[in-house]
Amino acid sequence: MTTGLSPQSGVILFAHGSRDPLWRLPIDAVAHQMTQRWPAMTVACAFLELTQPDLATTVEQMMMQGKTHLRIVPMFLGVGRHAREDLPQLVKELAEAYPQVHFELVPSIGEHPAMTALMADIAANEAPNT
Repeated sequence: MTTGLSPQSGVILFAHGSRDPLWRLPIDAVAHQMTQRWPAMTVACAFLELTQPDLATTVEQMMMQGKTHLRIVPMFLGVGRHAREDLPQLVKELAEAYPQVHFELVPSIGEHPAMTALMADIAANEAPNT
């Protein structure tokens, strides 16, 4: 499967964050799996609060790697204020600060039909073992 992303593209997995350092492990595992499946893809994590790095830091790191198209994937199951208001505002501010970068904010992961189906499969104990 190809990703449709160019070499100038990067993916940022954006999550809330927590004081518990173990909280981020599933997000890091997604990033790791992505780089294993698509070695040429640049993937990084960013967090809204309580966990580092924040979104601006991750954007700057990707820009230093020559990335000019950044896909931001909100790793939220539910769509609350952070996904509806906070994140779009952060992306708007970044787009104003870095007009040379194209920011692509995709819907939250929990809104994707494949995620809904996978969660239903897991709940029914029918998910394939990986």
